[in-house]
Amino acid sequence: MPTRIEELALPKPNLLKFPDRRSVYWLDELPTRSKNTTTAFELTPRLEQLAQSKQSNRFLEESRRSPEWMVSAAALKARPSERVCSLALPRMPADGWQPDRPLLATLSVAVKTAKPSTRTCHLAQPKRAKTLLTQCSVDSSAHAISIPITPSSRVLQLASPKQVHAQHALARPVSWPVPDCVLKAVASERLQKLARPKTRQALFEGYDPYRVSPAARAATASPRLLELSLPLPRKCKSQ
Repeated sequence: MPTRIEELALPKPNLLKFPDRRSVYWLDELPTRSKNTTTAFELTPRLEQLAQSKQSNRFLEESRRSPEWMVSAAALKARPSERVCSLALPRMPADGWQPDRPLLATLSVAVKTAKPSTRTCHLAQPKRAKTLLTQCSVDSSAHAISIPITPSSRVLQLASPKQVHAQHALARPVSWPVPDCVLKAVASERLQKLARPKTRQALFEGYDPYRVSPAARAATASPRLLELSLPLPRKCKSQ
């Protein structure tokens, strides 16, 4: 029995050698083309049945009315009543209704020939902003008018610049000069001792962070510590 690898190694069979499995798209030789030969189509009975037009149902009743309605003789001779005539009248506008005014109203002759008064011409002038100046020009043809202005004491007080505080100290420079005494200073033994970091054992070396020293056990709080340890009076409930 051949293995799976031997079965996959076999070439793909040629399907063209079987006469019952020929293909019109895959031929060994191209067919000859001639102008006289035509392709003859043959329909199956199923295709001929589907090509027939759909017949109407034999149980269908022609109950639909024609789009052309015949007017009866009574409708032709009918006369509307007074109520129908009143309803057929168009709706009248309300009392006091006026049509819209035209976009460009026609001006009367009186308006065209009217002359404005002196007061109207004065009100038609643009409003000028009032400016407080020592010398102001009302008109180009008028002379300069000097207006003496005397500020009040409050205005002079507000106009004075803000003074620097008496104890104000300027910012120190970035680079500070080191005095000679500091450069020649020698640290004492006490300073050297305090400058050394405190040595502690690690946890794996037997250090116990929760151990309280005997000095801390025998310590006595000062009156100031006792005062600071008391709660606030507003948080204490009165008994």
